[in-house]
This record gives sequence, structure tokens and C-alpha cells, in this order.
Amino acid sequence: MSPDANDHLAVAAFFDVDNTIIRGASSFHLARALWQRDFFRKRDIVAFAIHQARYLIFGENKQQIDEVRSRALSLMRGHSVAEVVAVGEEVYDEVLALRIYSGTQQLLDDHLARGHQVWLVSATPVEIGDLIARHLGATGALGTIAEHEGGRYTGRLVGDMMHGQAKALGVERLAAARGIDLTASYAYGDSLNDLPMLSCVGNPCPINPDRRLRRYASTVGWPVRNFRARRVFNRRNARTASAAGALWALGLAVRSVARRHR
Repeated sequence: MSPDANDHLAVAAFFDVDNTIIRGASSFHLARALWQRDFFRKRDIVAFAIHQARYLIFGENKQQIDEVRSRALSLMRGHSVAEVVAVGEEVYDEVLALRIYSGTQQLLDDHLARGHQVWLVSATPVEIGDLIARHLGATGALGTIAEHEGGRYTGRLVGDMMHGQAKALGVERLAAARGIDLTASYAYGDSLNDLPMLSCVGNPCPINPDRRLRRYASTVGWPVRNFRARRVFNRRNARTASAAGALWALGLAVRSVARRHR
């Protein structure tokens, strides 16, 4: 390859979604909207609360991720892809659009103004990732692919969940297909799960990083950006809020079941 060969390659910016572009978990808001439309049953809300409690106590591991993934896929079996996308549009307009970090939006817009491709890379279903990318003016999205036949979900996954190392592999495959120079490209994420993706580009930058990613960035000298509101908010507060939310959901489900059997 000649010294000038890379001049003909594209430059891209890869953005994680949850807590990088959007405050909180986009999938939670989608799941809540689907539950309100009777996609889920009360016992599924109980299972969610139990998973949240386990996460808060023991942390998340691959087995838990696989369990949640399997349950989510089984819940989606038979549902229409078009219906889920329509619900996603409503959730974006009513909730997600109001939770976008203005600093990240400006950063994304700056990359587009410089002629860079902008890709969202998230464990969220690819249909929802594409929807968010379209609203933000991004080039496209890499996400978890749930198999569907005849416009309905089968309950099976295509490939791996777009999480951890799978993000880096997805970015590398996309770069090869699209002629993207990763050494000149950028990546943004908020947690240590984004480390593989951040490490495969020449310009990594954690945004709103958790404690472990912030510590790693400090060790290797990566720049860090924080677009959260300047207020006292730490990981313990976040866990406390999540625990309260899990207990609230569990309480609602238990009370509903109790009323049903009176």
C-alpha cells in the first residue's frame, strides 16, 4: 500500500447510545411502552425486577446477559416488526428526544459537518438503532439483530448481541465493507463494555464514563468528556434509584396479582 493510500479511505465516528447520546437506557423506555401495549405480562415485570435486584447486588455477567437476551427474544416471538418500529417512533418523540445530551448532539453534528460517517453502535435492536440514527441525521446503526420471517419476529437471534467485544467486531467488519480508516476514526462510549470498540480506533474518547472507564482512560491518557448536568450524582445514587425502580415495578406486579385473586 502506498503512503497516500489512506487518503482515499473514509473517516467515521462510532457512538454508543445509552448514557453516551441518550440519558438512561433507551431499551427500558421501549420495553415500558411495549408493556403498556400488552406485549408483556405481569410475570415478565416481576422477572425484570428480579434481574435488576440481582444486577444491583452482584453486578452483571455473561450468564445474566444471555438469560435476559433469551427472555426478551421469547417475548418478541410472533410480534410484528412494523408494530415495534411504530412504538419506537412514539417512544423517540415522547421520551428519547427529550433525553439527548446536547453536548453529544453537537459533537455528532460536528463530525457530519466535517464529512465523516457517523454510526451508532448499541445492543438495542437494530431497528430501533436505525430509527434513532435517522432522527439524529447519522449515517446508520449497528445493533442486535433479531431474526424475523414474514415481517414477524421468530424469537431467534442473528449473530451475537451487539455488546462488548461484538461491538469491536461489528465496527471492524463495517470498516472493511465501507472503506473506513479506523486509525483516523473516532469512538465514543460510557462504560468498560465499550472498551473493545474504543480501542479499535485511533481517536477514542469516553463520554460520561463510569468509574472503571474513567480510571482506564486516565491510565492510558484518553481525553474524557462529561455532558451530564453539573449536580451531585454518583454511582451509588444511580444504584439506589435503580433499586427503587426495581422494587416499585415488583410492588406494582405483586399488587396487581393480589387484586386479581381477591
